[in-house]
Amino acid sequence: MDMQTRPLSLMTREELDSFGAELDELRNEVMADLGQRDADYIRSVVRRQRYAEIAGRALIHFSLTPLSWAAGVGLLSLSKILENMEVGHNVLHGQYDWMNDPELNSRAYEWDIVCDSESWRHYHNYEHHTFTNIIGKDRDYGYGLMRLSRDEPWKPWHLTQFGNYLALSVFFQWGVALHELEIDNIRKGTVKPLDKIPFLKRFVDKTSHQLGKDYVLFPLLAGPFAPKVFAGNLIANLNRNLWTSTIIFCGHFTEDAQTFLEEECEDESRGQWYYRQLLGSSNFTGKRWLHIMSGHLSYQIEHHMYPDIPAHRYPEIAGRVEEICRRYGVPYNTDTFLNQYKTVVTRILKHSVPDSLTEPGGALDKVGGVVNRMLGRFTGQRTLAS
Repeated sequence: MDMQTRPLSLMTREELDSFGAELDELRNEVMADLGQRDADYIRSVVRRQRYAEIAGRALIHFSLTPLSWAAGVGLLSLSKILENMEVGHNVLHGQYDWMNDPELNSRAYEWDIVCDSESWRHYHNYEHHTFTNIIGKDRDYGYGLMRLSRDEPWKPWHLTQFGNYLALSVFFQWGVALHELEIDNIRKGTVKPLDKIPFLKRFVDKTSHQLGKDYVLFPLLAGPFAPKVFAGNLIANLNRNLWTSTIIFCGHFTEDAQTFLEEECEDESRGQWYYRQLLGSSNFTGKRWLHIMSGHLSYQIEHHMYPDIPAHRYPEIAGRVEEICRRYGVPYNTDTFLNQYKTVVTRILKHSVPDSLTEPGGALDKVGGVVNRMLGRFTGQRTLAS
């Protein structure tokens, strides 16, 4: 069995039921406490995101120096990251549906990326959050581009997967947008291309809107300064893509994030579901700004357990979740942002080569240690064990 695959039978049925009941009780407690401060929080984030966009676009349009243009790009990047992570992602999970605010309702919200919200709600909110890290069921695991577990047989084209990772990061919103196309399943013959026509219509509508806004409308409004506006929007979107992909990978694909086999997840109890979400997720620590900029996906464990709780509540409950895990002897995977990212890079590289090379005594047995030492020297952080 792969070192990333952990059996779900380490606790008895009684322990799992008790584990699930405690986590349910915590969820119910938080949901009963939702109110004005949660509404005030998300509305304040939306205001700041919009102010950052207005200021950023104004500076890009009317900048007289490279420094003011760069400041505009920075503010627009900040706006796009906040809208994508702390607003759009969390609103689309229904975290604020209880407010009955049409602008913050999961069924009506359309976010500022090329992926349409309907597609996201289906394959992310349902597929990923239901079948988290189940090999063959969770298509978010590796995005069909990367081998991150020995449960998937190695093939020569996996040698290119670090390059695939870099390309996915650069074009992340496009990878997210095209995920529902299920190219891998079309290739296998399990999905018919004609079945994807409704999706493709939505895809064309959404991408036309996004491309028209950032690369036609705003540049035209700038007249002779169109090139710098075009470039500013392009870099802001790139910054958002790189940031978002890094956050997502640090929550899902660290070395200690577990994968699961389909047969062991059949007829799951509530406690087993919580257990799987916990073992398949990773948290990272940092300053408050890092948590906000990550959409609080720095608390990926809490998000996978409670996707419909407003994410800004995760820091309040993380200590209690960790305490429950400690009492039941369950690992709670958390580390610094840089350390978690180093294990992501190590995992991508490790599974890009044949397993025989990375087994104990294999030619590349120490590849993880080499990468960690290199990154450790660069960042000044401690390294992880290989």
